[in-house]
Amino acid sequence: MSFLENIAAWNDVLRTRSPRDIVVWALAQAGGRAVVSTNFRPYEAAILHLVTQAQPSIPVLWVDHGFNRPATYQHAEALRARLRLDLRAYLPSLSRAHYEAVYGPPPSPDDEPGLRRFSALMKLEPFQRGMRELAPTVWFTALRRVQNPHRAALDVVGYDEQFGTLKISPFFEATDADLDAYLSAHDLPNEWDYHDPAKADEKRECGLHAAWGRRSSAA
Repeated sequence: MSFLENIAAWNDVLRTRSPRDIVVWALAQAGGRAVVSTNFRPYEAAILHLVTQAQPSIPVLWVDHGFNRPATYQHAEALRARLRLDLRAYLPSLSRAHYEAVYGPPPSPDDEPGLRRFSALMKLEPFQRGMRELAPTVWFTALRRVQNPHRAALDVVGYDEQFGTLKISPFFEATDADLDAYLSAHDLPNEWDYHDPAKADEKRECGLHAAWGRRSSAA
């Protein structure tokens, strides 16, 4: 059976399993080299709680591009303390002040070249650097089918060629109502003031999970 056939078979089984079962299965494949990525957007507390319940020491990869709102930074610190996160913050090589001095404020939603440049410089480069340093075999994400049309075409298990890692989305089939219930059941906070200047709107990809992002460079 080919690797792609393995992934298809895994998805056939895991689509009907609970998020916790998916995490347990994925950790068994990881050989001790799993990470979870986050941007502390709404509902991220669910994936962080889920994976740290199974592996408390898992590295949490966070790209802090410097343009988060105060509420997001406060939320990140609250979850770091509450869940005892092993938070690995990766910053871009340009500070916010440096970026704005050279390129101006974050691009508008209709400026696609500007959005891709912002993504490459402020998100993709530090994320790629973090993934190279942490070198995971399993990468947990909070991707969900309902988030946008691109993500609807993905699945619970994928393979990221750029990093050579299994990409696992335990809440892939979850709705907002499912995650509301999860946060309530575990008394976890949410964060509604989040804004990502690399995406401009919720239906756009910043590049981390899209093919064009693999071709981007901060050079």
